[in-house]
Amino acid sequence: MVELGVNIDHVATLRQARRGVEPDLIAAAKVCELAGAHQITVHLRQDRRHMQDRDVELLAQVLLVRLNLEMAAVDEIIGIAHALKPHTVCLVPENRQEVTTEGGLDVASQQSRLTDVVAGFHERGIKVSMFIDPDLHQVEASAETGADFVELHTGAYANAGEQERAHEIARIEAAAARTADRGIVFNAGHGLTIRNLGPIAAIPGLNEVNIGHSIIARALFIGLEQAVREILEALAVHAPG
Repeated sequence: MVELGVNIDHVATLRQARRGVEPDLIAAAKVCELAGAHQITVHLRQDRRHMQDRDVELLAQVLLVRLNLEMAAVDEIIGIAHALKPHTVCLVPENRQEVTTEGGLDVASQQSRLTDVVAGFHERGIKVSMFIDPDLHQVEASAETGADFVELHTGAYANAGEQERAHEIARIEAAAARTADRGIVFNAGHGLTIRNLGPIAAIPGLNEVNIGHSIIARALFIGLEQAVREILEALAVHAPG
């Protein structure tokens, strides 16, 4: 079965709107966990716009499922990750002016440095994923760094019109096939919803999807537990074989 990582950043976004304590981030993570999520994903940004250091510390202490820490490959956050030892780190590009992550990490242009970064995480027992566009060159570069996974950025697919969608699916499928050739596991995420998940979930070899905004938005109307469960059900329906 394709596994589900639930990104709870937007629970923290709502809390930070008033710099208070509600909604309770740890409670939200536990609801997702009890609903069947296989991992909790959070992005500790350099500007701390939503997740705070203490949030990640507490999650590392209380979660029974995997903690996946999205992060820029900068020294400050690398040091925090080394100390916390999440199950996985996902290296992402980060622009302080962006509303959300706008594209994949250019691994190829910084392959040598990222190889050292990956080695540092592996020394501490931390698995590494590269968040990349579905580009064969970036898949190759990610494999060369020694990364355990790539997470293929599905934002272009999610935002594509009906005529462009088939092209975007073909790009993702080609990148997924290349990961198999290189012996690296592929995940997918960004912009996925209950409505557009099917074609991605059906791609052979998909290991996990990470979904955040859509689940939290749906939770306003149907509850967080049910929002997680309906994604899990969709994954089961659309999985290959």
